[in-house]
Amino acid sequence: MSKSGCLYIVATPIGNLQDITLRAIETLKSVDAIVCEERKEGSKLLKRLNIKANELIPLNEHNERGKSERVSEIMMLLHQGKNLALISDCGTPVFSDPGAVLIQQAVSFNIPVIPVPGPSSLMATLSILDENLDRFVFGGFLPRQSDKRLQELKNLDKSGYPIVLMDTPYRLNRLLDEIATAFGKGRRITLACDLTLPTESIFRGSVKEIQKKVAGRKAEFVLIVHASRRGS
Repeated sequence: MSKSGCLYIVATPIGNLQDITLRAIETLKSVDAIVCEERKEGSKLLKRLNIKANELIPLNEHNERGKSERVSEIMMLLHQGKNLALISDCGTPVFSDPGAVLIQQAVSFNIPVIPVPGPSSLMATLSILDENLDRFVFGGFLPRQSDKRLQELKNLDKSGYPIVLMDTPYRLNRLLDEIATAFGKGRRITLACDLTLPTESIFRGSVKEIQKKVAGRKAEFVLIVHASRRGS
């Protein structure tokens, strides 16, 4: 019986290309094919890194779920002994990005799944907090419907821990408005925008203060709603 290949989960830069790790570069150079969210973005990244990929295989929310022929195709390559790397458009794959279904399949067939750690917008944001963060709740992307978003925020707040939120750039101001509605404009937050890019900005303060500073702005972001100081 022929030996199966390995699936490498490779973190890529979230903005600054110099954040790529030496191991990530060597892995992307050595694998037989690279599984990416979008062929255009994957090709652009590899070109900037001067890496020539043998093959780029798009895997995203449109072709991963259900009885996915694309996942079956990728699994066939792994069964044939091909080594593959999974990348997202930026940052650490699978975390709020496609890839979980593929990993589930690989694990079910005892195919090695190997992490190649590196840039992560979540860890980058947590690393610059000005208070100890022993625990937190990851809220991720909220539902699209306004009423469900507000209800989800209130449910997350019941934990009593800081809440980590993400969303698309054009919903930044909407999310701030919703946090103000759910928790009040005086609630303390930390907002990290465009991490590692020249436009990187870190905002700390009340919702009201930060709303004024980022009004109308669109940016990639991670937002932390600090736990309320009940009884203070």
